[in-house]
Amino acid sequence: MYQTIGFIGTGNMGSAIAWAAAWSRQAQRVLLANRTPIKAESLAAQLPGAAPSTNEEIARSAQLIFLGVKPQMMQLVLDPLEPVLRKREDRFILVTMAAGLSCEHIRDILDMDCPVIRMMPNTPAAIGAGVIQYCGLGVTMEELDSFAALLQPAGLVDPVPEGLIDAASAVSGCGPAFAYLFIEALADGGVACGLPRDKALSYAAQMAEGAARMVLESGKHPGELKDAVCSPGGTTIQGVRVLEERGLRAAAMDAVIAAYEKTLKLAKK
Repeated sequence: MYQTIGFIGTGNMGSAIAWAAAWSRQAQRVLLANRTPIKAESLAAQLPGAAPSTNEEIARSAQLIFLGVKPQMMQLVLDPLEPVLRKREDRFILVTMAAGLSCEHIRDILDMDCPVIRMMPNTPAAIGAGVIQYCGLGVTMEELDSFAALLQPAGLVDPVPEGLIDAASAVSGCGPAFAYLFIEALADGGVACGLPRDKALSYAAQMAEGAARMVLESGKHPGELKDAVCSPGGTTIQGVRVLEERGLRAAAMDAVIAAYEKTLKLAKK
């Protein structure tokens, strides 16, 4: 049980993680700070044990300090907090979710050997269906286990070596956007065939959820599940043929690789 955790930055991702942390009931106090204070105030009103706060108060008192900050803004946010953090005599852990920034990079910004957890979440964490990869530097196994328990309501919380976290994020962190594009495209196809748009979108989204659950719960390879839908001479195999002709697989692979390469470029800035 944490006495106090804090979130510096309550945008889409920070809010999603704050939601999971608050509803896990593993923290007595959840402090929320944002450069637009009304956003933190609005979120605090929805979460148990949460209260609006400031960056400085969180840096001074929180045991876990979540940094919901874009990579290019990290230096600007941490610089004024460095004196506050240096004055602390108790143990605290910084938790970064900035794409491309390693644990060591966060230490270098502060010029401090403080413990750091790096996490890469995705937006479905806001509804308990997300994926969070994490790793740590200067953090004990017990602290990592407590961190994972805190965020369990977000969905799958999985430890990975830091060398793999950028690749993991390119799949699950960026992946929802790719999935949304596919769902929208399927719905558009349904509309082109005469379906009302609300029904087409509902059918496509529910289908995607069901297909994903089949992969997770059956333990079968996606190719095997795909083959089970494709009857000889049937309608589905004709659709699959068109997707193969248009390069769906290659496009999806290239999208992940492009996201991964962009993440590596962020790390060099």
